[in-house]
Amino acid sequence: MAHQSLSITSLGFQGDGISAEGIFVPLTLPGEVVQADVHKDRADLLDIITASPDRTDPVCRHFSRCGGCALQHWEINAYSAWKRDLVISLLSKAGLETQIDPILTTPPHSRRRVGLHAKRINGPKGAFRVELGFKMRKSWDQVRIEECPVADPRIVAALPSLTELAKALFEHPKSAPILNVTVSETGLDIDIRGVERSKSGGLSADGRMQIAMTASAADFARVTLSDEIQYMARAPQVRFGRAIVDLPFGPFLQASPKSEADMVRLVTQAVAGAKKVADLFCGSGTFTFPLAEQAVVYAADGAAGAVGALKSAMGRVSGLKTITAEVRDLYRRPMLAAEMNGFDAIVFDPPRAGAEDQAREIALSAVKRVVAVSCNPQTFIRDVRILTEAGFSLDKVTPIDQFLWSGHVELVGVLSR
Repeated sequence: MAHQSLSITSLGFQGDGISAEGIFVPLTLPGEVVQADVHKDRADLLDIITASPDRTDPVCRHFSRCGGCALQHWEINAYSAWKRDLVISLLSKAGLETQIDPILTTPPHSRRRVGLHAKRINGPKGAFRVELGFKMRKSWDQVRIEECPVADPRIVAALPSLTELAKALFEHPKSAPILNVTVSETGLDIDIRGVERSKSGGLSADGRMQIAMTASAADFARVTLSDEIQYMARAPQVRFGRAIVDLPFGPFLQASPKSEADMVRLVTQAVAGAKKVADLFCGSGTFTFPLAEQAVVYAADGAAGAVGALKSAMGRVSGLKTITAEVRDLYRRPMLAAEMNGFDAIVFDPPRAGAEDQAREIALSAVKRVVAVSCNPQTFIRDVRILTEAGFSLDKVTPIDQFLWSGHVELVGVLSR
């Protein structure tokens, strides 16, 4: 360990400053001179000797300790420009020169789903209390959260009730509960993971009663534990286009309604005029239902619960073109090139691993338009290069800043041939 004065020249992909010597220093900005404790290629910030003119006061009291946000100390326009430049650099290095549209950023106080870690803190004579929070920076410990300028205010307001709910989850000494909280149209949906099963197979009757009483008093929509309903006053629902969809257990849902709306607009504009569209990795219908306002849609996803929710919602909405939905593991059984005959466009929005095999089938098909939605620029580049090498042109890419003040960036790419 050594104290050093370091000049920060750039930022890494996770938002940590990088010195001229290649040392990563969190919570610093380009152009700053800082004093730091250096440990090989990483350092802890001690003091800022020369601050960047773009440095600003963080909006959250937990910033710098909480691992959720990395860049609250950076003026928003400079921060957004860095994210867009990051996309330009990554695509350029991969030989993908294209139009990069302005970044679309989600506002504060709008994230509708968070994962809260519950921690038991023991007191005298078997008494204990529970704290809810997020993981600390570079640590397995956690920060107790009292505010969160990223999250929907309804989640923050529910923290006392969620803390009370978590007290029932520590019957097994190895339990490490995570409360995945989603804001739905009908109230909060809480999906609990990380609770070890007791010899009896689950929570005691007292534990289940405590959850039900707390959830009822807080007017939560639903509480599930390992895909089993512990309490439900009403089905948690979201709106996709004209459809109202009941959320499956532990659903995938875009974190920000603003970012979801931006993605839907970009996707539907890109395939305008198409009469038949495939929506691959469709989830519960984020793109399926808006697409069906203008085209016949084939929707496929490996998550049976998500596809089941999509199918149920199909029966409750009118005025759409035909939707055919299928549970299909697109990693083991991608949609084949031959199956794409007659389709005018393909939309695919895979998990972080991307969709390499599916991209290869699209490349072999006669489809003329493709929209690639991605939460991982590296796998996006890999999959898109498969398409461009098969004759597609990458017409444009739009960066989406769905996870505000983080190093994370999402992409919507439009391809044609």
